[in-house]
Amino acid sequence: QFGHLDTMQKELAGATTKKKIQILGVNGIALESGNAIITAGRTLPWLQDTLAEDVWNDWAVTYRDVVVLDAENKPIAVYNLTTNDLGQPANFATLKSILVGAANAD
Repeated sequence: QFGHLDTMQKELAGATTKKKIQILGVNGIALESGNAIITAGRTLPWLQDTLAEDVWNDWAVTYRDVVVLDAENKPIAVYNLTTNDLGQPANFATLKSILVGAANAD
């Protein structure tokens, strides 16, 4: 799924929106062992959650959630990639539409 998000970011880089769209990953605490695998060959930023900045807990993340933030970094939408495989063109288009909508919101 992260590869599909990498592709989506490249497509969105040329989009004309009110706000810039930046996709990045945030890995949960105690899941660090997979960091090297998930980032191999990718260009998206990848952050590691910590006890001091526990965003997974703050945002009530379920594994493989895409949390869409507003301009103030507050969650406004969630799209789970387990139930919405981005390998399916309709799911890819739906998430892309959610991101563009958020970037164009006032």
